[in-house]
Amino acid sequence: MSDAIKAVVLGSTGYVGGELMRLIATHPDFELAAAVSETHAGKSIGGRFPSFTHCYPQQVFQSARSALDGFGNDESLALFSAAPHGASASAIAGILKEADTKSLNVHVVDSSADFRYKTSADFEAVYGMPHPEPQLLDRFSCAVPEHSQALTSPHVGHPGCFATASLLAAVPLFACDLAEPVIYLSGITGSTGSGQSPTPGTHHPERHSNMYAYKPLSHRHAPEIAALISNASDQQVAVNFVPHSGPFARGIYITLQATLKSDTSEADVREAYRAYYKASAFAHVVDGIPRLKDVVASNYCHIGVSTRNRQVVVMSAIDNLVKGAAGGAIQWMNRLWSLPESRGLTATAPAWT
Repeated sequence: MSDAIKAVVLGSTGYVGGELMRLIATHPDFELAAAVSETHAGKSIGGRFPSFTHCYPQQVFQSARSALDGFGNDESLALFSAAPHGASASAIAGILKEADTKSLNVHVVDSSADFRYKTSADFEAVYGMPHPEPQLLDRFSCAVPEHSQALTSPHVGHPGCFATASLLAAVPLFACDLAEPVIYLSGITGSTGSGQSPTPGTHHPERHSNMYAYKPLSHRHAPEIAALISNASDQQVAVNFVPHSGPFARGIYITLQATLKSDTSEADVREAYRAYYKASAFAHVVDGIPRLKDVVASNYCHIGVSTRNRQVVVMSAIDNLVKGAAGGAIQWMNRLWSLPESRGLTATAPAWT
């Protein structure tokens, strides 16, 4: 693809990095130029991801230092980062500095938490560490693509997977002024949401046939969700969030409860959601109850609504690695390059997994 935009993936050996490479392999406008991994540099991509052998038969992982070796001056670079929180910003800063020396036209989408907050103080309050590259913060914006129509920055920080599922469920309630400004979120995530390094909470014997809450009312995604609801709706909303670990590998299921401002019918609430997402390729409001198997491994979000009197329940289901991370990142990158937002992302869920 001689006209393809060259893509570089940081943190390429993790779950999100692998999903980015899987999606880039079939994307009509992006071409993988470098998969960056310091620990696997020089080793074949197919050796780490055997299913990618036919996509990247000759390619090897590269160090950050060599990531732009194949770029000529004035070329285009789509830089995806799936590096860990706290490390991603510095890795991005290094690539941007080198890109400047080659006058590359660059857009970045970061899947870590490093560019989800507007100020270094906000980041430090949640993550307990100084922001590693505060001079870059004003070059990034953060939102779910469905909630921000006008791009205001050259780069994007993608919201977290729990935040993505929660925001897709919550924002129309407040953008349409339907609910009182307090929500209760219960979210269940698959084990891939915790990354590759095994812990007692992600180890298969602990997770299998099991489910449990963790960090109730104190999870670090709660302030992110509250801030992004406010950005999208101009309302301050109290977020009460209880996450759960589920006995499956992929997916997030959110159940949101709130109180409507008036005795609005279920049909009217559902219609408000459909009107809000009418231009969205990926947020689908369903009749009845959404199910994880209908969205896992796809970039789609299914949203369901139920009401009784003034009580409303909104349910959303996404794949945490795709819509919640890699797919959402490509959705943003499509927009940054003025491509159709759904480009390379319209494959449906394999419902019989």
